[in-house]
Amino acid sequence: MRLLLLYFVAQISVYAADSPLSIQWEKEYLTITHSQLPDQPIRIHYLEAFCRPGSSDRDWKETVIPHSTAQLESKEPGTVSLKQRLGDGVIVTHLIKAAADGVSFEVSAHNPAKHVSEAHWAQPCMRVDRFVGLPMVSSGEHYLPKCFLFLNDTLTRMPTASWAKTARYIPGQVWCAPGVNRNDVNPRPLHPDTPSNGLIGCFSSDKKWILAMAWHPYQELFQGVITCLHSDFRIGGLRPGETKEIFGRVYLIEGDEKDLLNAYERDFGSKKL
Repeated sequence: MRLLLLYFVAQISVYAADSPLSIQWEKEYLTITHSQLPDQPIRIHYLEAFCRPGSSDRDWKETVIPHSTAQLESKEPGTVSLKQRLGDGVIVTHLIKAAADGVSFEVSAHNPAKHVSEAHWAQPCMRVDRFVGLPMVSSGEHYLPKCFLFLNDTLTRMPTASWAKTARYIPGQVWCAPGVNRNDVNPRPLHPDTPSNGLIGCFSSDKKWILAMAWHPYQELFQGVITCLHSDFRIGGLRPGETKEIFGRVYLIEGDEKDLLNAYERDFGSKKL
């Protein structure tokens, strides 16, 4: 039986009060625009995919759960509201809010069906080419020196030590979150180290700004193959009638590592794994 998916799209730009940021969602892409970075909008494929477990060494088509997305009327200024229906019946709602230093995501995943859902994680794919000032190149690694995550509580530039190079699909790099089964992540090279936190990000072309993403809970951090970065959020499956709440953040900060970590502690201090 083939599942026919209809995508309902709308376009609207919304601003938070007194915020330099605006957000717009259209055709599965969230665009973040900052008044001080008018030529460097950030596009996020939101969402690229919902995924089943057992994915680390399996054909990608067998991992993805089909979904459709509808944009809802937003009741608050500076917000985007979405509703997604997965092929197995799960309903996922998203409240996306513009803020002074980025964007917040409040996600609720509910399984109204009588069977267990295998929806274990989802992929917001953040395109960083314009921000870092480099072209988007398929399977390119040219942007790695501008990217980072935290290993051993230290901001670590890519490519990091012990960079993995073998997997079902190459290139790319995956860091499995603490407590997550290493068989349940992207089928790309899997790094042996575990991240210190859920942040993954990059520096702007002029080195004055930081762009980063984080989720709680998260499944993995992922350096992708279309000049993108992922912090992929975790659902962990849903029992019949079960609902789970997930929180995410994109940071767009004019500052340094300390400013980013302060913002992360403010938002995730009580949520960290």
